[in-house]
Amino acid sequence: MSEEQPFINPIDPDKISTSPGLLPYAHHAGSLPIQPVDEGKTKSKALRAMEFQTEAQLHQIYEQIQLLAEQAKRIEERKKISLLIYQCNIKFEPLIHHVYHLYQKNEEFLLSLIGPQDWGKSKNDLRFIATVRLLSDHTWEIMDKAKDPDFFVRD
Repeated sequence: MSEEQPFINPIDPDKISTSPGLLPYAHHAGSLPIQPVDEGKTKSKALRAMEFQTEAQLHQIYEQIQLLAEQAKRIEERKKISLLIYQCNIKFEPLIHHVYHLYQKNEEFLLSLIGPQDWGKSKNDLRFIATVRLLSDHTWEIMDKAKDPDFFVRD
């Protein structure tokens, strides 16, 4: 058997690299060109993307806040109308999921089965407050309310 001779690279060792992936330039004709990064352009793209995302998220949070505020307002109105109704002298037992009408006569409140369009001449001394439905938690859902916006704002 013949003894194998070590391989001798015919290319000059000064012209080759043992780690070509770490070179700051392309090391053969098929390599991707290495171009310097334009930091200003990169930062500008990143800032635009960041601003777009944060604005979208802030807008979403703002819409959620508005929805929660509207829900809180409706609950507060239900609470106020429920307190008014339970202060009335109710001459019948209200049934859950039935519709009733709240009126004001002088300083007293009146819960009635009769709607505002069903009253005859005696309607003149009644002020319509709201049409309500008794819910199963014994609060009252406001189905229709008087055009007087100040009534539900008062504490």
